[in-house]
Amino acid sequence: MAKKKAPYTPSKDEEFMNERQLDFFRQKLEDWKEEILEGSKTTIHHLQQESSSLPDVVDRASAESAKALELRTRDRQRKLISKIDAALRRIEEGTYGYCDETGEPISLRRLEARPTATLSLEAQERHERKERTVRDD
Repeated sequence: MAKKKAPYTPSKDEEFMNERQLDFFRQKLEDWKEEILEGSKTTIHHLQQESSSLPDVVDRASAESAKALELRTRDRQRKLISKIDAALRRIEEGTYGYCDETGEPISLRRLEARPTATLSLEAQERHERKERTVRDD
């Protein structure tokens, strides 16, 4: 019986953003996008099927509230797809995985957790501190 190969996980012991890592993140982003698009199709189908002719006012209000929540969620996911597309473009351009602010590599752990990241953790924290300071004024 042949041994199953363990799934690939990028390692800091290898060259940063080598072909294998780029393929790993490209696939991760494409799978994520496909999952979101499938969910959108389900939402659209669900919204088209749902009848707004519910006889009870409370049921109608509840259904409308659920629709509004679903649409807000889909809007956030639409914005996420834009970020995924931008990340895929960065892969093609050879800039994926590098901080927009410092040009330094973004940690692999951060990219695995948030593959659309454009800032290193340190740069993101600086950005958030600056944002809080501006908001507090």
